[in-house]
Amino acid sequence: MSEHPAASATPYEQFVAQLRERTGRTLSSYDDVWQCSVTELPGFWRAVWDFFDLDDVAAEPLADGDAAVLADAVMPDAAWFPGVRLNYVDAVLRNCDRDGAAIVGLDEAGNRTEIAWRELPGLVAAVAAALADAGIGEGDVVAAYLPDIPEAAIAFLATASLGAIWSGCGQDYAPEGAAGRLEQLRPKALFTCAGYRFNGKDVDKRAESAELAGLLEDVVLHIQVGAEDSAAETAWSAVVTDTSRTMPSVKVAADHPLWVLFSSGTTGRPKGIVHGHGGVLVEHLKETALHCGLDSKSVFFWHTALSWMMWNYQVAGLLVGARIVTYSGSPLYPDADRLWQIVADEHVTFFGTSPGQLNASRKAGLVPGRDHDLSALATLGSTGSTLPADLFEWVYQNVDAGLPISSVSGGTDIVSAFAGGSDGVPVVAGELSVRHLGVALESWSPDAQPLIGEVGELVVTAPMPSMPISFWNDDDQARYRAAYFDHEWDRPLPHPVWRHGDWVTVTDRGSLLFHGRSDATLNRHGIRMGSADIYEVVEGVEQIAEAFVLGVDGPDGAYWMPMFVTLVPGAELTDELVKQVAAEVKTRLSPRHVPDEIIVAPGIPHTRTGKKLEVPVTAILAGRDDVNVDPKSIDDPDLIDWYRERGAAHRW
Repeated sequence: MSEHPAASATPYEQFVAQLRERTGRTLSSYDDVWQCSVTELPGFWRAVWDFFDLDDVAAEPLADGDAAVLADAVMPDAAWFPGVRLNYVDAVLRNCDRDGAAIVGLDEAGNRTEIAWRELPGLVAAVAAALADAGIGEGDVVAAYLPDIPEAAIAFLATASLGAIWSGCGQDYAPEGAAGRLEQLRPKALFTCAGYRFNGKDVDKRAESAELAGLLEDVVLHIQVGAEDSAAETAWSAVVTDTSRTMPSVKVAADHPLWVLFSSGTTGRPKGIVHGHGGVLVEHLKETALHCGLDSKSVFFWHTALSWMMWNYQVAGLLVGARIVTYSGSPLYPDADRLWQIVADEHVTFFGTSPGQLNASRKAGLVPGRDHDLSALATLGSTGSTLPADLFEWVYQNVDAGLPISSVSGGTDIVSAFAGGSDGVPVVAGELSVRHLGVALESWSPDAQPLIGEVGELVVTAPMPSMPISFWNDDDQARYRAAYFDHEWDRPLPHPVWRHGDWVTVTDRGSLLFHGRSDATLNRHGIRMGSADIYEVVEGVEQIAEAFVLGVDGPDGAYWMPMFVTLVPGAELTDELVKQVAAEVKTRLSPRHVPDEIIVAPGIPHTRTGKKLEVPVTAILAGRDDVNVDPKSIDDPDLIDWYRERGAAHRW
């Protein structure tokens, strides 16, 4: 990374100083920098490229699909860094001449491992050699069925160093569910783990790993972590015995596939979303350094799993020399204090979590700032769903009154963030502070007009480097275009825009409020409201563990808006509690959106990455028989029948 004369300046401050020199602009505010980043895309991304001293020179960062250089190349045909050859892994390994740990691995049983920076090249080279010896190279797919352990990061780096394509899946999936994703890719190698510990129980995954390997017919190499006593596959420990192998460095085109991530696949086959080396590299350098503030002194811990794009985001901490912390285990075992203990023990500087974990901490009565030494903690990140204002306040009261909170929204689709926090920008409880650099995000009305201070559709009007290069097995891009670009607006557009499917408000200060999925809108008496607004209010009630509100269209214009809830241990759904919830919604949100009834549920169905299944369950409650929810994509498939029965029992 290029150095700014002020050694104490943050990475963002250093970058802005260089951007001022390049552009001759004053750039006195974050909004000035953001405007520059979205109106002068090639110049901005060339500045990012140069700031991080990336090796190959990108003469023109942006072109159209025919490689003709365009200052305003449009989606979905934008081509990033044409002619450049590079490898994501090279940017990681240039940090390896340093002392200290690159990766710390923790598990629920209390085991701790360290991978030193100076060890990392040898380990990556050893695993890459095993892959290459099995005939795996550029363009081949390598799959992983692993917990969040250091070996997963090493296996990914080894794969990418060869120009092979990575795809990971958590071991919470059953073999058939994992195969539903991975078999589409026809992987030639598979990494698995013999087992892990979760919620105080040892989980043996050897038989399921072998079953998955059998379902993936093209696998020629199966490497298993913790399989020293097994003759059925290659043991990880044997692979990494010789770390003297030469580190490969296969240079690939910037749009060469780096990894394939998958959509949730709740109502259809999961879509394989392909991202390229160059786009991910510059996007993740921008995110980790300029928005997360990470550098070589940072310790980065985001509680995640391989099935979630936040795993890829966390690994990106290595790009800027940060130490990353992996954790295999329940975030709430033996109690809700578990992750806070990790933050304290590992001197974490950036802790990424979810509203669910913070809410569990609140309802457990935790005071982490009093009970732990969190003096190293510089930023708290949260994503997965909207972080409500009352949880911001809980953090200020119980963790650190001055702690910057970065509530982030992005997605698997871009393997990054659209919006979140940024250095020096004030945080307002319940809001995302800024649109991230290089993200031309707007809120649009149905007639495609930008809105300020009103709820609209989240759109991105200019290309981002980490937008997918394709969907897997979608040669004509028909499914890719249908997913993001084929929305019908009330007026014709001069060029396609990315419609993400979220309701969002952009305030006059440039901050953002997210209201939930636009395809799960609660439209009561003609008044639209996002479910996230209701969850913020209801889940703040002490007795409510989680809420699930749905708007169901019935015959002859009928509309049913039930709210399903799970309760904290010991709580009961009394008449008083029902009245309290109704009063909270009525007075804090809208009298039109008081639920018709409140029903205690045995659970709330989520995707494997924690998203509530609002759209398919709404259709199920409406009695539609064309809804085929894939049980492999849900955290508790048995819940679907329970909701189907509730829908059948409802009398319109």
